[in-house]
Amino acid sequence: MKRLLLVVLLLSAAAANADELLMARIERPFPEAMNALQQSIQDHGYKVARVQRVDIGLTSSGFKTAEYRVVFFGKPEELLALPDRHPELLAYLPLKITIFAEGETSLVVTNNPAVFATFFKDPELTGYFRRWEKDVRAILDRAAH
Repeated sequence: MKRLLLVVLLLSAAAANADELLMARIERPFPEAMNALQQSIQDHGYKVARVQRVDIGLTSSGFKTAEYRVVFFGKPEELLALPDRHPELLAYLPLKITIFAEGETSLVVTNNPAVFATFFKDPELTGYFRRWEKDVRAILDRAAH
């Protein structure tokens, strides 16, 4: 339970509503799950921008952790163009998925991009948010299967 709370904090979830988080279990050890997640991201037309290790910082703070990573990803053209037109999105881009080991399996968790429409009422952005939600759900589904 502590791990899940930590993940939620890392993702800066705005509220505790279940629809605001997307989660999947990958029935593979962490290294294989990490590869499956990154491959799924690429297969859906996105590029992994970077992978940030979280477990090192947690361990140095005294937490006993398994492997944790945050995978940042997006479509390069969107990552370049959207912040120019909508600088308020900078804090939310690139998109992020947290992956962590849980025994012999792995969990992936992310904010539901459709929730951004609650905060940003621009109709142009709503189309992006809906597509991102659809794509992220597909990314998680493919990584899990």
